[in-house]
Amino acid sequence: MLPSDSTPKRSEAAHRFVGLDVHKHYLVAIGIDRQGTQVFGPHHVPIPRLEEWIAKHLTRQDAVVLEMTTNTWKMHDLLAPHVFSVTVVHPPHVALIVRAQVKTDKKAALTLAQLHAAGLLPGVWVPPQEVRELRALVAQRHKMVRLGATTKNRLHALLHARHIQPPEGTKLFDPETRSWWENLPLSALELYRLQSDLDALDFAKEQVKRLERCLAEFAARDPRMPLLVQLPGIGLINGVTILAAIGDITRFPDAKSLVGYAGLGARVHLSGNLHVTGRITKAGRRDLRRSMVEAAHHAVECSPHWKAEFERLEKRKGRSKSVVAVARMLLVALWHILTKAEADRHAAPQQVATSLFTLAHRVRVQNLPDGQTALQFTRNQLDRLVIGQEVTHIPWGSKRFKLPPSKLK
Repeated sequence: MLPSDSTPKRSEAAHRFVGLDVHKHYLVAIGIDRQGTQVFGPHHVPIPRLEEWIAKHLTRQDAVVLEMTTNTWKMHDLLAPHVFSVTVVHPPHVALIVRAQVKTDKKAALTLAQLHAAGLLPGVWVPPQEVRELRALVAQRHKMVRLGATTKNRLHALLHARHIQPPEGTKLFDPETRSWWENLPLSALELYRLQSDLDALDFAKEQVKRLERCLAEFAARDPRMPLLVQLPGIGLINGVTILAAIGDITRFPDAKSLVGYAGLGARVHLSGNLHVTGRITKAGRRDLRRSMVEAAHHAVECSPHWKAEFERLEKRKGRSKSVVAVARMLLVALWHILTKAEADRHAAPQQVATSLFTLAHRVRVQNLPDGQTALQFTRNQLDRLVIGQEVTHIPWGSKRFKLPPSKLK
């Protein structure tokens, strides 16, 4: 079950329950009273006239419900000041609409109103504007990364189709190799397509750099980032993705709720004497689940603790399931870290210091708060976590950097 901060409000102040079936260019609205009698609509409302319609037809006694769709948050923000409550529901939770044999806009809106009046629709969390913007930024970067990967696959396919072997040791997609690509023995139309793909790849790379600079500025200001990077496998991009997906950690009362939100919990069938658990549900935020699995792959390679956990599980679960299990345990540790703002109990101080120093350089030193240097930032965060008083140096390639002394006794 996804956590909800906007569960339906049952109050004497709400006299009508209004269901909205929202589409790209219009919506259909139907309202019922507490007895289930239709008393409002159906209204067919063009989106450009929505604000005018809201002011004319909705009141502070209306409890409105709508399904999650492309422009949901904009719709929520328009409605909220004028009505008693706005509940946004996850489409799979409205099975009566999805599985109906006869489905029309009017039936969908009426069913939403009826279910809402009965208190049967759990609402999803409505993120604040800053979380929405961060999620959009993370999603945009992911799209650009996918664009670059797709373009590279097309270029590889071209070489394969023409049986062309690149020169030994050539980095195919570096700027220096563009002339090699453009001098391949191709037809005029193939060459045109090749140049288009090379331009698309350059565009994707540039966009990823710009978006990562913006994400780095956010990460430098967010006090939660140093807490996250103490977990192995979580760096700048992974950390920001996780924070964008979670939002406010206090809306998860326990670690189990966060695991369910990520879709990393196991399916359970418990009926009578039958108790069966299956694969993970995957019923949650895909970006959070993907980030934790990526972190788990890194953790089982570089962290002694998580490597031991993985090897213990692998004997009976196999590699893939064991990595997912480690991802789930990492997410539980992450909930404790963010909730209590403390060090991970399995953290190695030297490794945490290196991760913090790396984060300082990834976000760019000039973006660090209070004009701190990377070394000052690292020491202050170690003191914040109450670990690493004994750590004096950070290895960095062939160099070693000396940390300022700890202020802790």
